[in-house]
Amino acid sequence: MNFNNVKVPKVPGSGISALLKVSIIGGLAVYGAANSLYNVEGGHRAIVFNRITGVKDKVYPEGTHIMIPWFEWPVIYDVRARPHLVESTSGSRDLQMVKIGLRVLTRPVPDQLPTVYRTLGENYNERVLPSIIHETLKAVVAQYNASQLITQREAVSREIRKILTERASHFNIALDDVSITSLTFGKEFTAAIEAKQVAAQEAERAKFVVEKAEQDKRSAVIRAQGEAKSAQLIGQAIANNPAFITLRKIEAAREIAQTISNSANKVYLNSDDLLLNLQELNLEPSGKR
Repeated sequence: MNFNNVKVPKVPGSGISALLKVSIIGGLAVYGAANSLYNVEGGHRAIVFNRITGVKDKVYPEGTHIMIPWFEWPVIYDVRARPHLVESTSGSRDLQMVKIGLRVLTRPVPDQLPTVYRTLGENYNERVLPSIIHETLKAVVAQYNASQLITQREAVSREIRKILTERASHFNIALDDVSITSLTFGKEFTAAIEAKQVAAQEAERAKFVVEKAEQDKRSAVIRAQGEAKSAQLIGQAIANNPAFITLRKIEAAREIAQTISNSANKVYLNSDDLLLNLQELNLEPSGKR
């Protein structure tokens, strides 16, 4: 049997190969386009890790940036200030246990983000802040008595901030604010403070009573002196002019008449009861014999 004249049909292999190539190239193009761009939101900064060279030293600001897909990927940091609350129990200089609460506003230094990522990673707050805050609180509280922590609270807060700022700068962390949120003492010390306040109030009350008694005494003396002086002046006036008594009678009669006239009731009295019998009054001054 001669197979030389038999024609074999052509299989379209070249077309499948070309289609496969186009699909692969198109897929790579779509993958590259989708993964070559990344966005940095407001209040954030980005650094780029390269599989070959490692972490780049450049810090990328807000906006859209380009990277090499698969070889590079971004690490985005929030550079806005964030609150961090810490409570620590420390001993004061007079051996009183004090529970102090501290609120710290921290943020990473934007220009040092590559160093922060190399040394601390992304959760730098949890790795650094608890240890340095507890150590700083214990060191500062030990320098003051329990009462000084209350009366000199601003100075204590200022010293804590100074030490914390210096310690955090070694880790490229900036502190925007440090404030003491709470101070709690032991039950014995709290009871002693309350007893001291009660004693101080009692002392002030006793002092007030003594001062009031002294003032009352002075008032009584001044009143007695005034009455004696008034009696002396009245006696002199009567001795010099007996008509002074008559003048006083007229004034008393006028006051009685005015009071009765303002009353709604009707009153019938004779002139002797009202001291109004002015005809019998001796208005002539007696001559000196």
